[in-house]
Amino acid sequence: MENVEGIPVEPQETPVEETQIPAIRPVPFKENPFLSRGCCQPPKLYQKNDIVFQHRCSKFDAFDWMKDLPLPPRHKQFDIVEVRFKNSRKDYFRMAPDMELEVGDIVAVEASPGHDIGIVTMAGELARFQMRKKNMNTASEEIKKVYRKARLTDIEKWISAVEEENNTMHQSRVMAEHLGLQMKINDVEYQGDHTKAIFYYTADDRVDFRELIKVLAEEFKVRIEMRQIGARQEASRLGGIGSCGRELCCSTWMSDFKSVTTNSARVQQLSLNPQKLAGQCGKLKCCLNYEFETYVDAIKDFPNTEILLKTKQGEAFHQKTDIFGQLMWYSYRDNPSHLLAIPIDKVKLILEENKKGNLVDKLEDFSRITEKKADFESGAGQEDLTRFDHL
Repeated sequence: MENVEGIPVEPQETPVEETQIPAIRPVPFKENPFLSRGCCQPPKLYQKNDIVFQHRCSKFDAFDWMKDLPLPPRHKQFDIVEVRFKNSRKDYFRMAPDMELEVGDIVAVEASPGHDIGIVTMAGELARFQMRKKNMNTASEEIKKVYRKARLTDIEKWISAVEEENNTMHQSRVMAEHLGLQMKINDVEYQGDHTKAIFYYTADDRVDFRELIKVLAEEFKVRIEMRQIGARQEASRLGGIGSCGRELCCSTWMSDFKSVTTNSARVQQLSLNPQKLAGQCGKLKCCLNYEFETYVDAIKDFPNTEILLKTKQGEAFHQKTDIFGQLMWYSYRDNPSHLLAIPIDKVKLILEENKKGNLVDKLEDFSRITEKKADFESGAGQEDLTRFDHL
């Protein structure tokens, strides 16, 4: 290496401190980063953005079934709209009296601090019913305001902020690993005015990330907010393929999570096997709740399975139930491998006769299907090396 005058100079190594965070290369984001916000294509600066938001591009889209219904006379238009941000984050904002917004408009809304940029996903009476469903007070003063439709400068800042999210997430992971924090940063969301960033993370134990916040604020020059999410929320943000072969429900159409218990599997006569009942997130599958209420309604007509059926050939106990087939399988105490499928109306008839002190002759007279359990065959000797010699 030579200086300006052409005199060779030996290169000098710059000392590197041990606490310095290693630099990483920016990771290119090949896909459309606005897909997570329900946009088919990134917004443009010098053209109309009326086709940016399409119903087919939003995973959490809502069909406005009231759009063709006229308002009653002297009925004021509902002044609150639903605005969507990244992934499933939505909130409600109040419009000014002279403001008119439609679904798909890009708006600047009130945030703390500054303002945020989002897309109107629900307006009019449908937004009123949605807030009523969530038990929200429409007259509350805590509802934030819609400032304006997004201007050219607002969209420009929004585009630059969204394009930095992927690189910021990868850099923050390196910083957290360098500081020895047992946490996983799953997603980063910049505020529309590029003054604040929300870091979503998962952790098994409590994490002291005060030093990480200082490093992140110094590196990215924005206000930092750390928000811990659960395993279900992590799966909804990262996506994946379930055991059914389809994309995860939480990352395609589910907007909220309901608690899932083993009682849902028990009512549906499912095997309590954690490996089969757990989803990609390691928790119980959300689809266990889909048919739970149907099964609860179906088993209301079934008699108590703990009551024994008394016959002249002996007592019979309950083995299993075919809920939608309206069948209950019983077997005698002295022959438990012999199963008899009896319709529930016949089971109720037998129980009524038992209450009167009468005994039926045998269950075979009422059974629809007869089944015999396979006898257990021992596998001893199958590991013998000479077992294939006679073949």
